[in-house]
Amino acid sequence: MEPVEINAGEFYLRQLRADDRLDDRPALVEGFADAQFRRFTPTLRLDDLDQAAAYVDQRAMEWAQDRRYSWAVAEPTTGALLGEVGLKSVDLDRGYAEASIWVHPAARGRGVAVTSLNAALRFGFGALALDEVHYVHAEENHASRAVAQRCGFRFAEYVPLHDPPGRDLRWVRTAAD
Repeated sequence: MEPVEINAGEFYLRQLRADDRLDDRPALVEGFADAQFRRFTPTLRLDDLDQAAAYVDQRAMEWAQDRRYSWAVAEPTTGALLGEVGLKSVDLDRGYAEASIWVHPAARGRGVAVTSLNAALRFGFGALALDEVHYVHAEENHASRAVAQRCGFRFAEYVPLHDPPGRDLRWVRTAAD
C-alpha cells in the first residue's frame, strides 16, 4: 500500500521524510536520544543522520510490504516532526495490529499521542478493516498508560519480562469498541 496522509485535526500524519523539502532526520535523532525514550525503548537507537535516513527508508519499505503503517506526526503549518505513530505487527488476514507511539520531548504535553493514535486507529479499523489492535508498554510508563486509557483501550493482561525483569501491560481495543 502507498502511504496515506491523515488529517488529525490539530496535527497531520504523513510519511517520514528525508528529502530536499522536508528532513525529519535531525528530529528523529533528537527524539531517540531523549532519556525517557531510551528508558522505555532501549534497543532502538538512532545516533546520527545516516541511521535516521535508514530508519526513514525502513518505514517506507514496511508500508510497501503491508507490515507496518507508520506516520510522522507533524505540525500543520511547518511540517515539523512532533513524533511518530504506527500500526505494527500487522496481520491483515487476522485483522490484527499493535499500536505504537512516541512523542518528541519538545512536543510532549500537547495531546500529540492521544490525537494521533486515535487517528491511526480510525484508519486501522476503517481502511484496513482491523478487528483488534493491541497496545503494549512498560508497567512504569505512566504516560503510555494514560494514552491507552484515553484512546479507549481496555486492560488485557500483564506480560512478564525476563531481561530486564519486570512486566509490560497489554491493552486491547476492538473495532466494536
